[in-house]
Formats: sequence, C-alpha cells, structure tokens
Amino acid sequence: MSDTPRPLARFSVVDLTTVRSGPTCTKILADFGAQVLRVERPGGEGRERVFFDAADLHRNKRSVAVNLQDPRGVEILKRLAARADVVVENYRPDVKHRLGIDYETLSRDNPRLIYASISGFGQEGPYRERPGYDQIVQGMSGLMWLTGTAETAPLRVGIPIGDLLAGYFAALGILVALVERGESGRGQRVETSLLEALAGSLSFQAAKYVNTGEVPPPVGNHHPLTAPMGVYRGKDGYFNLAVGNDDMWKRCCEALGLPALAEDPRFVGALTRVKNRAAMDAILEQVLSTRPAAEWVEVLNRAGVACGPIYTVDEVFADPQVRMAGLVQEVANATWGPHKVLALPVHLSRTPARVERAAPMTGEHTRETLAGLGYDTQSIDALIAAGVVQQYTGGRT
Repeated sequence: MSDTPRPLARFSVVDLTTVRSGPTCTKILADFGAQVLRVERPGGEGRERVFFDAADLHRNKRSVAVNLQDPRGVEILKRLAARADVVVENYRPDVKHRLGIDYETLSRDNPRLIYASISGFGQEGPYRERPGYDQIVQGMSGLMWLTGTAETAPLRVGIPIGDLLAGYFAALGILVALVERGESGRGQRVETSLLEALAGSLSFQAAKYVNTGEVPPPVGNHHPLTAPMGVYRGKDGYFNLAVGNDDMWKRCCEALGLPALAEDPRFVGALTRVKNRAAMDAILEQVLSTRPAAEWVEVLNRAGVACGPIYTVDEVFADPQVRMAGLVQEVANATWGPHKVLALPVHLSRTPARVERAAPMTGEHTRETLAGLGYDTQSIDALIAAGVVQQYTGGRT
C-alpha cells in the first residue's frame, strides 16, 4: 500500500481554515497525497478538548503557527501562497480583504493560484457578513423542515451535514480547477457556502417546488413519493423497509403472509400506496409487530425486499460489511499515542486515499516551513521571540 502512487502529491495546499467545512475539504486533498500545510494562529484551537475530532480532520497535514494580525505574519503567508497551488479559507468575506490575503492580492504574485472560499452564506448577498453555523443553515436550507413531521418540531440532522457537504463541494471544485489549469495555465476562484451546499442538495424536494410551486410537507421517516418506504416497528424495535417498485411490493406482501394485499386496489401503484399510506401501514404494522425486527430483516431480504436494521453507532462499526470496508484506521503520535481515524469512504484501485500520519500539533512544522521560505535561523528565532510565529516544542496544544 505505501508504494502506491499518491495522485495529488505534486500539489501544495495552504489551509487557512478552521472548524469543520474547510478542514473536511483539505482532509480529502491530503488523504490523496496533496501537501497540505495548516496555517494556524499561535495557541491553536483547543484541540486537547476534542482531540479525536481534530485527529480525524487534520491527519496527513503539517502545521505552521503564524499570527496574521502582524504584518510580518502576513508576509509569511504571502510567501507561502506565492509557491502554492491552492489556498483554502473560510473567513467571513471581509476578513481576507482586511488582511490583504484575498484572491486578487495573492494571484498577482501567483496567477496559477486556485483560491477556494467556504462561507456560511456566500461571498455576496445580504447575509454575506453573518456568521454561518451548521445549525443555522440546516434551518435556513429547508432541511430541518423536511426532516421533521407534522407531530414534531423541525428536526436537526444528527451530524453537521452542511459543513460536510460544503467541504465536499469545495474539494470537488478545487479538483476541477486543477484539471482546467492544466489546460489554461491559469488559476481561479472556487466558492461555495453551507447554505448553497444544503439548499442545492434538496434533490427532488427542491426540484418539485421550483417546477410546480408546491411546498413539500415535512416527511419525517417516510419517503414522500413511494410506499412503503420508511421506519416500521417489529415486536422489539424499529427497522427500515424500502419497497422500491411494484414487483418488490408483491414480494413484500408474500413474505408477510399477505399475498392478497398486493392486489388490493388501494395499494396498487406507488402513488396510490402513498395516498393510502395510513391504511396500508395499519395492516403492515399488525403483522410486523408479531416478530422481532431482526427476524423481519432476514425474512424480507431473503425475499428480495430492501430492509435493514437501525443501528446505534457501536452497532454500525461492529457490522461485518462496515468492518470489511476498512473505515477505521489507526495512527499514532508522541502526544496522543495510538488513536483511530475514519478513512475516506471511496476506493480507487490504483491510487487509493491513505492515512499515513497523525494530525500535527499546532506549529509543529514552523521552523522547517520558514527555512524552506528562505528565513535563516536567526530570523526564525526573532519571529518566535516576537510572537509572530510559534514552534511546537512538546506537550499538548
């Protein structure tokens, strides 16, 4: 595995991001071999409190600690950007202009630079200066409304899905820009936001609205366009059932011992079943309540009906299919010792993503980075003494 090619190894990335969306983007690039250098503020981000999260987000990266409030720190960043292929930032739009590290400024010295910006709401528009958090954007994107039910308040998805999607889209945009630069020789801006990432991922729900004007109601655990597809209760707990077509509906009815139900005119065709979902569910639940959920999962899958358990997180990682995927990998460093991270869930046959080293401590690579920029030892010592940069010397940051 260690001898396989690293497809992005020739690209250098300056990572100015914090929290989750930006680090998610640069984690993807780093796992495929890009030389990602985190530019952190001296003092770090309080990683000790949630080291496992930082360990997962920042593996395969290096770290330099630079005070960008000091003009000497800005000069260091400009030298880094002049040599970089990519800069990624998730400041509010005004910050980079105030610091003089915006695309227009940095690209003057490096016309090939790809400059990726991730924000809460976008680089333009009435909300551009608002702080953007996943919780807020889940609500503003319509996702919480759709995820709730008529009986509940709107419901938040249990992971920071807006942050994650924005990071994924930013990485996609960067990769496309790198490919295009190979043809044109020119860099460009890449921009996304948490709001765009989530609103643009509403799929058929949004497509239905923009074409018909119909506002989708909250759907909770049931699919709005086909049935039965949702959460059902067995004798001892819940499971998922997803009947995707009429042939599967017939197999489902036979497996449940209800063959006549498949011919009931109230339930012929997906849209008819959706219209009469309450009556259908009442019949199904009466039968499903007679056996444990795990038994129904086995019975229905044997019949060719899509069905699965609803796991707790510990059950997820004990599942043989998940274990075979190799999602959990172990790394180690001198500060945190051995610890586990999650591999990227995509497999390339010749050039796979790899987790090769643990996340760095804040400023772990400051001296070597500055030396690579041409600073001599005396100059580096002076910058450290002045608090412009920080070199990690051991202990937790």
